[in-house]
Amino acid sequence: MTVVMIDNYDSFTWNIYQSLCILGAQVEVFRNDAITVEEIIALNPTHLVISPGPGHPSDSAGISKPAIEYFAGKIPVLGVCLGEQCMFEIYGGTVGFAGEIVHGK
Repeated sequence: MTVVMIDNYDSFTWNIYQSLCILGAQVEVFRNDAITVEEIIALNPTHLVISPGPGHPSDSAGISKPAIEYFAGKIPVLGVCLGEQCMFEIYGGTVGFAGEIVHGK
């Protein structure tokens, strides 16, 4: 399994990376502003993972949404937090802003 992971500037990316490696995946991680869809295509991944990150999918996800749009239906794509929100927007959803940020409750 060859996984390309898009890092949306979140430390939890490395928890996901470690878990995938434990499962035997070969994982390459790229920041969301450091790779193009064409470069990802050239890597010939078997899976794409879009990491969590701060901000909103409309303006903080870099290459994440174009990568999802290209690879959806071609290979398995997993979005975590911001990555999932990117997928939600691509398929017609609207991501709003929370009135209050609450972690772990």
